[in-house]
Amino acid sequence: MSAPVSPIRPPLIEGHKSYHDITNDLVSPTERAPDKSWYIAFLLSVTVLGFGIFCILWTIWHGIGTWNLNRTIGWGWDITNFVWWIGIGHAGTLISAILLLFRQKWRTGVNRAAEAMTIFAVMCAGLFPLIHMGRIWMAMFIFPYPNTRGPLWPNFNSPLLWDVFAISTYFTVSLLFWYTGLVPDFATVRDRAKGIRRKVYNFLSFGWTGSAKHWQRWEALSLVLAGIATPLVLSVHTIVSFDFATSVIPGWHTTIFPPYFVAGAIFSGFAMVQTLMIITRKILNLQEYITVEHIESMNKVIVATGMIVGVAYLTELFISWYSGYIYEQFAFFNRALGPYYWSYFGMMFCNVVSPLFFFSKKLRRNIKFTFFMSILINIGMWFERFVIIATTLARDYLPSSWSFYVPTWVEIGIYVGTFGLFFTLYLLFVRVAPVVAIAEIKSILKTAGDQYVGPNAIHSHVNVNQGGDFAHTSHNLDEDSYDSGDQAVATKAKTQHTASKSTITEDDLTKIEGIGPKISQTLKDAGIYTFSALQQSKLEDIQRILDKSESNFTGNNPESWPIQAKLAAEGLWTELDQLKDKLDGGRIA
Repeated sequence: MSAPVSPIRPPLIEGHKSYHDITNDLVSPTERAPDKSWYIAFLLSVTVLGFGIFCILWTIWHGIGTWNLNRTIGWGWDITNFVWWIGIGHAGTLISAILLLFRQKWRTGVNRAAEAMTIFAVMCAGLFPLIHMGRIWMAMFIFPYPNTRGPLWPNFNSPLLWDVFAISTYFTVSLLFWYTGLVPDFATVRDRAKGIRRKVYNFLSFGWTGSAKHWQRWEALSLVLAGIATPLVLSVHTIVSFDFATSVIPGWHTTIFPPYFVAGAIFSGFAMVQTLMIITRKILNLQEYITVEHIESMNKVIVATGMIVGVAYLTELFISWYSGYIYEQFAFFNRALGPYYWSYFGMMFCNVVSPLFFFSKKLRRNIKFTFFMSILINIGMWFERFVIIATTLARDYLPSSWSFYVPTWVEIGIYVGTFGLFFTLYLLFVRVAPVVAIAEIKSILKTAGDQYVGPNAIHSHVNVNQGGDFAHTSHNLDEDSYDSGDQAVATKAKTQHTASKSTITEDDLTKIEGIGPKISQTLKDAGIYTFSALQQSKLEDIQRILDKSESNFTGNNPESWPIQAKLAAEGLWTELDQLKDKLDGGRIA
């Protein structure tokens, strides 16, 4: 049974795309030579990365004294930037895992880039704790492994060790999720490639053939990883917040930090996704796949999480006043009226006031305004981390220990260098892999393409209700997906489709060995809804439908399908099961 199609939801794929158009549009950026703008951006990113590496080496050679830290302020830009980068990566996991489980179709246009952004952001974040150790070659001490150091062992009561496990797990699951989605798309690129390029993509795609069994395992793995990754959306930044919340320092020792940090991470992560996708859709000409609908949906999430962050700010202020604890009250008084007042009010404006503009639908759908706001929000979220860390540590219990923190050029250089690393990796990514998930875009074409839904629809679907009757909302036949040699097949399918509107109930074609959900839908799109129709179809016609599906079904052999369909149509299920025992994945052994 096909998915229900909403008559009021706007389309998510524009330009009346066919499956072949989708493949061409999304694979071509990896095939053609990069243009001048890509070279300029890549050269700039590598230059900034080089300066960042120089600053890191300077720090390692001369020591942490090159940073402006002291006994009062032991954490400065390093931990501020660590928490900021970890937050940036949160949107990728949310889009990949949670929105997949909730079957949100609008995720398909942005999930690939968001997942890549997560991985690159975590790599940037991981640099800061390592450098902050002072002796980076001693990083092995943070991992619990059998050793000969006697009683020297990591302190499992330390939130800093919890960070190691949380971030390494987060990175591993995100990497698996990202690469799993890439496998069928790498196979698509492979099938269009030649020479050494074909061999490379064949290796990357793990020999993917697009068989029913491959799709079944791929979808099962995606759901399993989504289930594993969903708790990570909450746990990773919760554990990062424990770096502060488990201390006894006023302004940090509060139970609101875990949900506050998680909401802030999603808030800043979606803002960074907006920044990247608006640039990407313009440079790679992907406006028909990353539409205004995608941007508006993400802006709605930004509004929701921004309001949660605003409530958290106000709750902190209220609790500090209501507690009657003078040190807590002073911590927040110092944030607002102390020497760092500019960062506090910058944080409040960027994170609390500015997202409210997105309540206006006109502004929510404005590309230029969204791009400006996405940058403003991430500036505000950086201010938030700076306010939490620097202003709290600068003035603690003893006025004689008060200090003022200003970063050195080395600290600034390392932070800027992480942007170079991030954009270098992202620019390389858009050159070697489709930046939009081809397989997932194709999976929603019939229900979210503008030729099927919306005011410009030219086709109509046939949806089957629970009683078996057909309700006319739209029509799945797309003769444009066939070439001139397939007109007989298209005409036959169209005749069967027209007749089926009032007389035929769809059969579950997946009961035929060798036919999975994807192939079943492909056959129904071609007008084969029932066992009887499949039984009467010629092998060469079925094979032609599979070959023209643009879904890598060329490796499937349908030779036994009409025989199985005949038994199923006659209700001979025992005989069908006996036949299946003699088959090998639908093939006649």
